[in-house]
Amino acid sequence: MRIAEAAIDAWGAAPRSTPGGQATYSDGAIQTCLMLRAAFKLPLHQAEGLLTSFIELLGCDLAVPDHTTVSRRAIKLPSIAKAALPEGALHVVIDGTGLKVYGVGEWLADKHGRRGRRGWRKLHLAVAASSGQIVGARLTDQDVDDASQVEPLLAQITGEIEQFTADGAYDGEPTPNSIRSASNVG
Repeated sequence: MRIAEAAIDAWGAAPRSTPGGQATYSDGAIQTCLMLRAAFKLPLHQAEGLLTSFIELLGCDLAVPDHTTVSRRAIKLPSIAKAALPEGALHVVIDGTGLKVYGVGEWLADKHGRRGRRGWRKLHLAVAASSGQIVGARLTDQDVDDASQVEPLLAQITGEIEQFTADGAYDGEPTPNSIRSASNVG
């Protein structure tokens, strides 16, 4: 594996044209460290070490931004803009899935051999069928009825809804005001 020459050339910051100190690292270098942090769920200090290891393994002569620099510069980076919805009325697909909750309680149960009630949550998603873009999301407790989440999911969508499709768990009686000309095909 190799790093592209263009990426190596873009690692350092461009010369500054305004008064003040010169940045050492480009926004791309800071974003690379932040992506490793997010991908591996690491504190900044550990992300710095991981990036240093990657750079060394690839045999590159690049300096790695320290965790304090990454922290300071991260708040100044431009945010990623939310993608625009597809044109026209949407066909929305709604479904949900269970998510197991891990935490100290799980570890203690494993250590002491007692199993309590397992904790989990439900993630309900509304997706634009044409693009696969998530247009609505709700995280609920395990005992929340799926049908009760149709209205809150559809209320998050700003565009016109032509139709929505859901499995049988979402059968219910949503009000016409919340659906705005949607029809349940599911």
